Amino acid sequence: MRRFSQRNSLVTLSDINITPLLDLAFVLLIIFVITTPLLEKGLDLQLPGGGHQDKQLTPRDIHVVEVSPQGAYVLDHKTMKLEQIGSTLEREYRGNTNLVVFIRGDGNAKLKLVSDILDRCEKIGIKGISIRTDPAAH
Repeated sequence: MRRFSQRNSLVTLSDINITPLLDLAFVLLIIFVITTPLLEKGLDLQLPGGGHQDKQLTPRDIHVVEVSPQGAYVLDHKTMKLEQIGSTLEREYRGNTNLVVFIRGDGNAKLKLVSDILDRCEKIGIKGISIRTDPAAH
């Protein structure tokens, strides 16, 4: 009679067969590679003609209004009162509808001073308004 050792009967399987796991991973990878471009593609549209290209700005189209913390207004390096700036911008806008106003308000200036310029531009009909900031200051 042959004796069996207890050691052989308690041996656990230390190797895990990962082949089915790799097969599953590759199948999923293939599915994602095929379906992702289909999901990202938008509708195939043929847009109608018409409209116009955006107009290029030239330096004469741009006017810069600066607002100091003390309430002084400067239009294109000339100190002016709010009423003068309004009439100057209105006259310029009548001659050039591409007019763009850059507003540079000091960080310590009152918001009302900047909003007064915005109100004037809105009453005139100027649509090109840009509040300028300093990204390096952040």
